[in-house]
Amino acid sequence: ETIKELKRRNLIAPTKTFSYSVAKGAKFSTELKKLETDLTEDMLKGDAWKTAEFKQFNFDALGLSPRGGHLHPLMKVREEFRQIFFEMGFEEMPTNNFAESSFWNFDALFVPQQHVARDLQDTFYLSDPAEATELPDFWKTVRDVHVKGGYGSIGYRAPWSEDEAKKLVLRTHTTAVSSQILHKLAQEPYRAAKYFSIDRVYRNESVDATHLAEFHQVEGIIADKSMSLGRLIAFLDVFFKKMGITTIRFKPTYNPYTEPSMEIFSWHNELNKWVEIGNSGMFRPEMLRSLGLEEGVQVAGFGLSLERPTMIRCGIDDIRQLVGHKVDRNTIETDPACRLDKKTGKEVKVGAE
Repeated sequence: ETIKELKRRNLIAPTKTFSYSVAKGAKFSTELKKLETDLTEDMLKGDAWKTAEFKQFNFDALGLSPRGGHLHPLMKVREEFRQIFFEMGFEEMPTNNFAESSFWNFDALFVPQQHVARDLQDTFYLSDPAEATELPDFWKTVRDVHVKGGYGSIGYRAPWSEDEAKKLVLRTHTTAVSSQILHKLAQEPYRAAKYFSIDRVYRNESVDATHLAEFHQVEGIIADKSMSLGRLIAFLDVFFKKMGITTIRFKPTYNPYTEPSMEIFSWHNELNKWVEIGNSGMFRPEMLRSLGLEEGVQVAGFGLSLERPTMIRCGIDDIRQLVGHKVDRNTIETDPACRLDKKTGKEVKVGAE
Protein backbone atom coordinates (compact mmCIF):
# COMPACT_ATOMS: atom_id res chain seq x y z
CA GLU A 1 0.00 0.00 0.00
CA THR A 2 2.92 2.31 0.72
CA ILE A 3 4.44 1.73 -2.76
CA LYS A 4 1.12 2.38 -4.49
CA GLU A 5 0.76 5.60 -2.57
CA LEU A 6 4.26 6.75 -3.56
CA LYS A 7 3.55 5.95 -7.25
CA ARG A 8 0.30 7.87 -7.07
CA ARG A 9 2.17 10.90 -5.76
CA ASN A 10 4.87 10.45 -8.45
CA LEU A 11 7.52 10.16 -5.84
CA ILE A 12 8.85 6.92 -7.31
CA ALA A 13 8.87 5.37 -10.80
CA PRO A 14 9.61 1.80 -12.00
CA THR A 15 12.81 1.25 -14.05
CA LYS A 16 14.31 -1.70 -15.97
CA THR A 17 17.95 -2.74 -15.74
CA PHE A 18 19.65 -4.98 -18.35
CA SER A 19 22.91 -6.84 -17.85
CA TYR A 20 24.94 -9.00 -20.21
CA SER A 21 27.41 -11.78 -19.67
CA VAL A 22 30.05 -12.29 -22.42
CA ALA A 23 32.18 -15.41 -22.65
CA LYS A 24 34.49 -16.96 -25.27
CA GLY A 25 32.72 -19.35 -27.66
CA ALA A 26 34.00 -22.26 -29.74
CA LYS A 27 34.67 -20.00 -32.75
CA PHE A 28 36.19 -17.13 -30.76
CA SER A 29 38.91 -15.28 -32.66
CA THR A 30 40.73 -11.97 -32.32
CA GLU A 31 40.72 -11.54 -36.11
CA LEU A 32 37.77 -10.44 -38.28
CA LYS A 33 37.17 -13.20 -40.82
CA LYS A 34 35.48 -12.43 -44.15
CA LEU A 35 32.83 -14.97 -45.15
CA GLU A 36 32.56 -16.10 -48.76
CA THR A 37 29.46 -15.05 -50.68
CA ASP A 38 29.90 -17.06 -53.92
CA LEU A 39 31.14 -20.49 -54.89
CA THR A 40 33.75 -19.70 -57.54
CA GLU A 41 35.38 -21.71 -60.31
CA ASP A 42 38.76 -21.49 -58.56
CA MET A 43 37.28 -22.99 -55.37
CA LEU A 44 35.90 -25.94 -57.31
CA LYS A 45 39.19 -26.56 -59.12
CA GLY A 46 41.02 -26.89 -55.78
CA ASP A 47 39.98 -27.91 -52.28
CA ALA A 48 39.23 -24.42 -50.99
CA TRP A 49 35.49 -25.03 -51.11
CA LYS A 50 35.85 -27.74 -48.46
CA THR A 51 37.11 -25.37 -45.77
CA ALA A 52 35.56 -22.09 -46.92
CA GLU A 53 32.92 -20.50 -44.71
CA PHE A 54 29.97 -19.02 -46.54
CA LYS A 55 27.70 -16.19 -45.56
CA GLN A 56 24.15 -17.18 -44.76
CA PHE A 57 21.48 -16.18 -47.26
CA ASN A 58 19.19 -13.39 -46.11
CA PHE A 59 15.91 -14.16 -47.80
CA ASP A 60 14.30 -11.06 -46.31
CA ALA A 61 16.73 -8.67 -48.02
CA LEU A 62 15.55 -6.60 -50.99
CA GLY A 63 16.83 -7.85 -54.34
CA LEU A 64 18.15 -5.86 -57.30
CA SER A 65 15.58 -3.84 -59.19
CA PRO A 66 14.57 -5.63 -62.42
CA ARG A 67 15.82 -4.05 -65.65
CA GLY A 68 12.35 -3.37 -66.95
CA GLY A 69 12.26 -0.93 -69.84
CA HIS A 70 9.94 0.43 -72.48
CA LEU A 71 8.50 -1.49 -75.40
CA HIS A 72 10.44 -0.87 -78.60
CA PRO A 73 8.75 1.93 -80.60
CA LEU A 74 7.98 -0.54 -83.43
CA MET A 75 6.14 -2.84 -81.04
CA LYS A 76 4.09 0.04 -79.63
CA VAL A 77 2.96 1.20 -83.08
CA ARG A 78 2.38 -2.42 -84.09
CA GLU A 79 0.02 -2.92 -81.16
CA GLU A 80 -1.89 0.25 -82.06
CA PHE A 81 -2.32 -1.05 -85.62
CA ARG A 82 -3.58 -4.40 -84.29
CA GLN A 83 -6.16 -2.76 -82.06
CA ILE A 84 -7.44 -0.63 -84.96
CA PHE A 85 -7.85 -3.74 -87.11
CA PHE A 86 -9.66 -5.62 -84.32
CA GLU A 87 -11.91 -2.62 -83.71
CA MET A 88 -12.89 -2.68 -87.40
CA GLY A 89 -13.76 -6.39 -87.35
CA PHE A 90 -10.62 -7.94 -88.88
CA GLU A 91 -9.17 -11.37 -88.15
CA GLU A 92 -5.40 -11.82 -87.81
CA MET A 93 -3.67 -14.11 -90.29
CA PRO A 94 -0.94 -16.57 -89.16
CA THR A 95 2.39 -15.34 -90.53
CA ASN A 96 4.90 -17.73 -88.95
CA ASN A 97 6.34 -19.01 -92.28
CA PHE A 98 9.12 -16.66 -93.28
CA ALA A 99 10.16 -18.92 -96.17
CA GLU A 100 7.62 -19.53 -98.93
CA SER A 101 7.66 -21.19 -102.31
CA SER A 102 7.82 -18.92 -105.33
CA PHE A 103 4.39 -20.31 -106.21
CA TRP A 104 2.71 -18.67 -103.20
CA ASN A 105 4.97 -15.62 -103.20
CA PHE A 106 4.62 -14.86 -106.93
CA ASP A 107 2.74 -17.29 -109.18
CA ALA A 108 -0.50 -17.51 -107.19
CA LEU A 109 -0.57 -13.69 -107.22
CA PHE A 110 -0.42 -13.62 -111.04
CA VAL A 111 3.14 -12.27 -111.05
CA PRO A 112 4.83 -13.50 -114.25
CA GLN A 113 7.93 -15.66 -113.92
CA GLN A 114 9.81 -13.11 -116.04
CA HIS A 115 9.03 -10.22 -113.64
CA VAL A 116 12.04 -8.23 -112.40
CA ALA A 117 10.93 -8.68 -108.77
CA ARG A 118 11.94 -12.35 -109.06
CA ASP A 119 15.55 -11.53 -109.94
CA LEU A 120 18.37 -12.37 -107.52
CA GLN A 121 19.09 -8.69 -106.96
CA ASP A 122 15.58 -8.20 -105.52
CA THR A 123 14.76 -11.51 -103.80
CA PHE A 124 16.57 -13.81 -101.34
CA TYR A 125 16.52 -17.40 -102.63
CA LEU A 126 17.21 -20.28 -100.23
CA SER A 127 20.05 -22.70 -101.03
CA ASP A 128 19.28 -25.54 -98.56
CA PRO A 129 16.59 -26.62 -99.08
CA ALA A 130 16.33 -24.89 -102.43
CA GLU A 131 12.90 -26.16 -103.50
CA ALA A 132 9.52 -27.03 -102.06
CA THR A 133 8.70 -30.74 -102.11
CA GLU A 134 5.38 -30.19 -103.89
CA LEU A 135 2.94 -27.59 -105.16
CA PRO A 136 -0.74 -27.28 -104.20
CA ASP A 137 -3.17 -29.36 -106.24
CA PHE A 138 -4.45 -26.39 -108.30
CA TRP A 139 -1.04 -25.35 -109.63
CA LYS A 140 -1.95 -26.35 -113.20
CA THR A 141 -4.87 -23.89 -113.13
CA VAL A 142 -2.47 -21.12 -112.16
CA ARG A 143 -0.05 -22.21 -114.89
CA ASP A 144 -2.75 -22.19 -117.57
CA VAL A 145 -3.94 -18.70 -116.60
CA HIS A 146 -0.35 -17.44 -116.84
CA VAL A 147 0.32 -19.08 -120.20
CA LYS A 148 -3.07 -19.17 -121.97
CA GLY A 149 -5.17 -16.73 -120.00
CA GLY A 150 -8.64 -17.12 -118.57
CA TYR A 151 -11.40 -15.33 -116.67
CA GLY A 152 -11.42 -12.55 -119.27
CA SER A 153 -7.63 -12.35 -119.59
CA ILE A 154 -5.25 -13.47 -122.35
CA GLY A 155 -2.54 -14.21 -119.77
CA TYR A 156 1.12 -13.38 -120.23
CA ARG A 157 1.68 -15.73 -123.20
CA ALA A 158 5.09 -16.54 -121.71
CA PRO A 159 6.79 -19.78 -120.61
CA TRP A 160 5.94 -21.08 -117.13
CA SER A 161 8.18 -23.53 -115.26
CA GLU A 162 7.13 -25.83 -112.43
CA ASP A 163 10.74 -25.86 -111.16
CA GLU A 164 10.73 -22.07 -111.00
CA ALA A 165 7.51 -22.15 -108.97
CA LYS A 166 9.04 -24.59 -106.47
CA LYS A 167 12.02 -22.37 -105.62
CA LEU A 168 12.02 -21.32 -101.96
CA VAL A 169 12.42 -17.65 -101.10
CA LEU A 170 12.33 -15.44 -98.03
CA ARG A 171 8.90 -13.92 -98.53
CA THR A 172 9.06 -10.51 -100.16
CA HIS A 173 5.60 -9.54 -98.90
CA THR A 174 2.92 -10.92 -96.58
CA THR A 175 0.58 -11.14 -99.58
CA ALA A 176 2.06 -14.65 -99.89
CA VAL A 177 0.08 -15.42 -96.74
CA SER A 178 -3.02 -13.59 -98.00
CA SER A 179 -3.15 -15.80 -101.10
CA GLN A 180 -3.15 -18.94 -98.94
CA ILE A 181 -5.86 -17.54 -96.67
CA LEU A 182 -8.03 -16.68 -99.70
CA HIS A 183 -7.56 -20.23 -101.05
CA LYS A 184 -8.74 -21.66 -97.72
CA LEU A 185 -11.65 -19.21 -97.69
CA ALA A 186 -12.67 -20.48 -101.15
CA GLN A 187 -13.09 -24.00 -99.73
CA GLU A 188 -15.80 -22.78 -97.31
CA PRO A 189 -19.37 -21.68 -98.05
CA TYR A 190 -19.36 -18.04 -99.13
CA ARG A 191 -19.00 -15.44 -96.40
CA ALA A 192 -17.65 -11.91 -96.30
CA ALA A 193 -14.28 -11.77 -94.56
CA LYS A 194 -11.66 -9.28 -93.42
CA TYR A 195 -8.09 -10.30 -92.56
CA PHE A 196 -4.89 -8.50 -91.58
CA SER A 197 -1.28 -9.31 -90.81
CA ILE A 198 1.76 -7.45 -89.45
CA ASP A 199 5.06 -9.24 -89.83
CA ARG A 200 8.53 -9.27 -91.34
CA VAL A 201 9.34 -9.44 -95.03
CA TYR A 202 12.67 -9.52 -96.85
CA ARG A 203 14.06 -7.72 -99.91
CA ASN A 204 17.54 -7.91 -101.36
CA GLU A 205 18.11 -4.16 -101.10
CA SER A 206 21.08 -2.00 -100.18
CA VAL A 207 20.74 -0.72 -96.62
CA ASP A 208 20.64 3.06 -96.31
CA ALA A 209 18.79 5.75 -94.38
CA THR A 210 15.40 4.77 -95.84
CA HIS A 211 15.79 1.09 -96.81
CA LEU A 212 16.39 -2.18 -94.99
CA ALA A 213 16.76 -5.73 -96.24
CA GLU A 214 14.34 -6.81 -93.49
CA PHE A 215 11.31 -4.77 -92.47
CA HIS A 216 7.67 -5.08 -91.39
CA GLN A 217 4.64 -5.00 -93.66
CA VAL A 218 1.13 -4.13 -92.51
CA GLU A 219 -1.46 -5.72 -94.79
CA GLY A 220 -5.23 -5.97 -94.89
CA ILE A 221 -7.65 -7.72 -97.27
CA ILE A 222 -11.44 -7.43 -97.54
CA ALA A 223 -13.43 -10.11 -99.40
CA ASP A 224 -17.07 -9.36 -100.22
CA LYS A 225 -19.41 -9.62 -103.20
CA SER A 226 -20.23 -5.93 -102.81
CA MET A 227 -16.63 -4.78 -102.46
CA SER A 228 -15.59 -2.02 -104.85
CA LEU A 229 -12.87 0.57 -105.35
CA GLY A 230 -15.13 3.26 -103.90
CA ARG A 231 -15.69 1.22 -100.74
CA LEU A 232 -11.94 0.65 -100.46
CA ILE A 233 -11.25 4.40 -100.65
CA ALA A 234 -13.92 5.11 -98.01
CA PHE A 235 -12.51 2.38 -95.76
CA LEU A 236 -8.93 3.66 -96.07
CA ASP A 237 -10.08 7.18 -95.19
CA VAL A 238 -11.57 5.89 -91.91
CA PHE A 239 -8.63 3.56 -91.25
CA PHE A 240 -5.99 6.27 -91.52
CA LYS A 241 -8.05 8.74 -89.49
CA LYS A 242 -7.96 6.24 -86.62
CA MET A 243 -4.16 6.43 -86.93
CA GLY A 244 -4.27 10.22 -86.71
CA ILE A 245 -3.68 10.75 -90.45
CA THR A 246 -6.50 13.02 -91.59
CA THR A 247 -5.32 14.20 -95.03
CA ILE A 248 -4.76 11.50 -97.66
CA ARG A 249 -5.01 11.23 -101.41
CA PHE A 250 -4.64 8.48 -104.00
CA LYS A 251 -2.61 8.13 -107.18
CA PRO A 252 -3.10 5.45 -109.89
CA THR A 253 -0.24 2.96 -110.15
CA TYR A 254 0.58 -0.52 -111.46
CA ASN A 255 0.74 -3.79 -109.51
CA PRO A 256 0.84 -7.22 -111.20
CA TYR A 257 -1.92 -8.64 -109.00
CA THR A 258 -4.25 -5.64 -108.47
CA GLU A 259 -6.24 -3.65 -111.02
CA PRO A 260 -7.07 -0.87 -110.48
CA SER A 261 -4.17 -0.04 -108.15
CA MET A 262 -3.58 3.06 -106.04
CA GLU A 263 -0.67 4.54 -104.12
CA ILE A 264 -1.68 6.24 -100.86
CA PHE A 265 -0.16 9.61 -99.95
CA SER A 266 -0.40 11.70 -96.79
CA TRP A 267 0.46 15.34 -96.27
CA HIS A 268 3.55 15.69 -94.06
CA ASN A 269 3.48 19.06 -92.27
CA GLU A 270 7.16 19.04 -91.26
CA LEU A 271 8.41 18.15 -94.74
CA ASN A 272 5.69 20.30 -96.33
CA LYS A 273 4.97 17.74 -99.05
CA TRP A 274 2.93 14.64 -99.87
CA VAL A 275 4.61 11.42 -98.67
CA GLU A 276 3.74 7.92 -99.89
CA ILE A 277 2.51 5.80 -96.98
CA GLY A 278 1.00 2.73 -98.66
CA ASN A 279 -0.31 0.84 -101.65
CA SER A 280 -3.73 -0.61 -102.43
CA GLY A 281 -5.99 -2.03 -105.10
CA MET A 282 -8.53 -4.64 -106.19
CA PHE A 283 -7.15 -8.15 -106.69
CA ARG A 284 -7.32 -9.31 -110.31
CA PRO A 285 -9.83 -12.04 -111.30
CA GLU A 286 -6.94 -14.09 -112.77
CA MET A 287 -5.67 -14.42 -109.20
CA LEU A 288 -8.99 -14.80 -107.35
CA ARG A 289 -10.62 -17.36 -109.65
CA SER A 290 -7.43 -19.45 -109.78
CA LEU A 291 -7.47 -19.57 -105.99
CA GLY A 292 -11.01 -20.96 -106.16
CA LEU A 293 -13.11 -17.96 -105.14
CA GLU A 294 -16.51 -18.01 -106.81
CA GLU A 295 -17.60 -15.58 -109.48
CA GLY A 296 -18.72 -12.27 -108.05
CA VAL A 297 -16.48 -12.27 -104.98
CA GLN A 298 -14.29 -9.15 -105.02
CA VAL A 299 -11.21 -8.72 -102.82
CA ALA A 300 -9.53 -5.42 -101.97
CA GLY A 301 -6.07 -5.27 -100.49
CA PHE A 302 -3.84 -2.60 -99.01
CA GLY A 303 -0.44 -2.50 -97.38
CA LEU A 304 2.08 -0.16 -95.79
CA SER A 305 5.30 -0.44 -93.83
CA LEU A 306 5.44 -0.34 -90.04
CA GLU A 307 8.77 1.48 -89.92
CA ARG A 308 7.77 4.65 -91.81
CA PRO A 309 4.91 5.80 -89.52
CA THR A 310 7.06 4.87 -86.50
CA MET A 311 9.91 7.05 -87.80
CA ILE A 312 7.53 9.97 -88.33
CA ARG A 313 6.09 9.58 -84.85
CA CYS A 314 9.52 9.32 -83.15
CA GLY A 315 11.16 12.05 -85.22
CA ILE A 316 13.75 9.64 -86.68
CA ASP A 317 15.22 10.43 -90.11
CA ASP A 318 17.47 7.33 -90.43
CA ILE A 319 15.74 3.94 -90.33
CA ARG A 320 18.97 2.35 -89.04
CA GLN A 321 18.48 4.28 -85.78
CA LEU A 322 15.18 2.44 -85.37
CA VAL A 323 16.26 -1.09 -86.34
CA GLY A 324 19.77 -2.53 -86.32
CA HIS A 325 23.10 -1.99 -84.59
CA LYS A 326 22.73 1.81 -84.49
CA VAL A 327 19.70 1.67 -82.18
CA ASP A 328 20.25 3.49 -78.87
CA ARG A 329 19.41 0.62 -76.53
CA ASN A 330 20.02 2.76 -73.45
CA THR A 331 17.15 5.07 -74.41
CA ILE A 332 14.77 2.14 -74.78
CA GLU A 333 15.87 0.33 -71.61
CA THR A 334 15.78 3.38 -69.33
CA ASP A 335 12.36 4.61 -70.42
CA PRO A 336 9.56 4.02 -67.90
CA ALA A 337 7.57 0.81 -68.17
CA CYS A 338 4.99 1.01 -70.92
CA ARG A 339 1.28 0.55 -70.23
CA LEU A 340 -1.18 0.11 -73.09
CA ASP A 341 -4.86 0.90 -72.82
CA LYS A 342 -6.87 -2.34 -73.11
CA LYS A 343 -9.46 -0.81 -75.43
CA THR A 344 -7.38 1.41 -77.71
CA GLY A 345 -4.03 -0.33 -77.49
CA LYS A 346 -2.37 3.09 -77.19
CA GLU A 347 0.22 4.03 -74.58
CA VAL A 348 -1.16 5.36 -71.30
CA LYS A 349 0.88 8.33 -70.12
CA VAL A 350 1.74 8.10 -66.41
CA GLY A 351 -0.07 10.83 -64.50
CA ALA A 352 -2.41 11.60 -67.42
CA GLU A 353 -6.03 12.34 -66.59
